[in-house]
Amino acid sequence: MKFFSGFCLANEQELFTPYLNQSDFTVAGFSYGAIKAFEYALTCNERIDTLQLFSPAFFGDKDAKFKKLQTLSFSKNSEAYTQNFMQNITYPSTFDMQPYFQQGSIEELNELLNYTWNEANLQALKKRGINIEVYVGENDTIINSLHVKDLFVPFASVYYFKRVGHILK
Repeated sequence: MKFFSGFCLANEQELFTPYLNQSDFTVAGFSYGAIKAFEYALTCNERIDTLQLFSPAFFGDKDAKFKKLQTLSFSKNSEAYTQNFMQNITYPSTFDMQPYFQQGSIEELNELLNYTWNEANLQALKKRGINIEVYVGENDTIINSLHVKDLFVPFASVYYFKRVGHILK
């Protein structure tokens, strides 16, 4: 299994153990890591049976003003920004994410805020026989889980968990 970490995180895959397919032919990613996992699956020539996307970063429903405010806030005080971000990814739980924290960069933030999930590429992975699974939480304060669900339903099995947030806890 190949796992891609989320923004400001490293080695958090153990948080998703109940859902992770531990096969050698699985690619998975959380949030920003879901983007990286998706891009990897698109270009990888090796066998992939399952692509698991946990709370995939999706900001296609946000305007340019929102995205600019996010990058300005990060640029002005990255420590305060990431502290607030870490609280938001755990909501509504009080799970301690500090063991997984790794400072992110403005380039990574810009990439995740401006990434466009290409439906033709999702369809191409589906036609290649890759089983796409998407996991989202009802109380996610980072992404709009209903918009994510709507985007991925035509291409993936979408698991929508009630009363959990971005880290599915």
